Amino acid sequence: MTATPATRAPDPPAPAVRRRRGPTRADLGRPLLGALGILALLALWEAVPRLGVVSDRYLPPATDVLAALGVRATTPGFWTAVGDTLAGWALGLAIAFAAAVVLGFTLGALPRVRAYTTSTVDFLRPIPSVALIPLAVLLYGTDIRSTLLLVVYACFWLIYIQVLYGVADVDPVAEQTARSYGLGRLARVRHVVWPTTLPYLMTGVRLAAAVALILSITAQLIIGSPGIGREIAVAQSSGAVESVYALIVATGALGVVINTGVRVLERRVLRWHTSVRGEATA
Repeated sequence: MTATPATRAPDPPAPAVRRRRGPTRADLGRPLLGALGILALLALWEAVPRLGVVSDRYLPPATDVLAALGVRATTPGFWTAVGDTLAGWALGLAIAFAAAVVLGFTLGALPRVRAYTTSTVDFLRPIPSVALIPLAVLLYGTDIRSTLLLVVYACFWLIYIQVLYGVADVDPVAEQTARSYGLGRLARVRHVVWPTTLPYLMTGVRLAAAVALILSITAQLIIGSPGIGREIAVAQSSGAVESVYALIVATGALGVVINTGVRVLERRVLRWHTSVRGEATA
């Protein structure tokens, strides 16, 4: 009678890894550190003119500037200027986005045409948008279209180049696999090219959003088109130093709001991407 080998007991199941869902202490600490940094900056700003390091004629105390901003915020003209600035920013960014996506995907799918246009892109892309200010004034005067010309020109290149990088980064194996399964050109763009390009595209949008605000304010400041920039120029010419700084602070706050909104949009659009999922589970 042969002895049967002893049956080995099954290994215990590995403990399940619990995914962290709630906000961590580090997540809660970031806004607190940011608030402390702002308070420290305001305290330094308040102390410099009060101690006579810089004359308050050129740098008013932070309390005076914030008080002037509060007064401005109660006037309809201030919010009209904010609306004009946001209108130029949003419309210019939308036009640049649409043009860059269409041309980027079209030329990215046609390597020979892209090669023919490379020298033209290399010539036009380094031209700064502010160099187009005389042309904008000549064509449109102080109309909002002058602002749009500068914003669209600068933002187009930021998004367009990122789209080209994304299209070029498509895995050829995935492309050939899609072809072998009988997917047409539009289906391959939707299921292969678009997911690969989307992270690059959102990077371009994030960069272009900040540049669009900068150029929108610049155009209003120099050309005189409606917006916060023109209000800064008017306040400067009338000698209202506190109002000048107050409007500058308002533009900074507007930039923070825009940057935060774009980052939230980026996380929502790329919630399937490994980088965003890594941030959520880290």
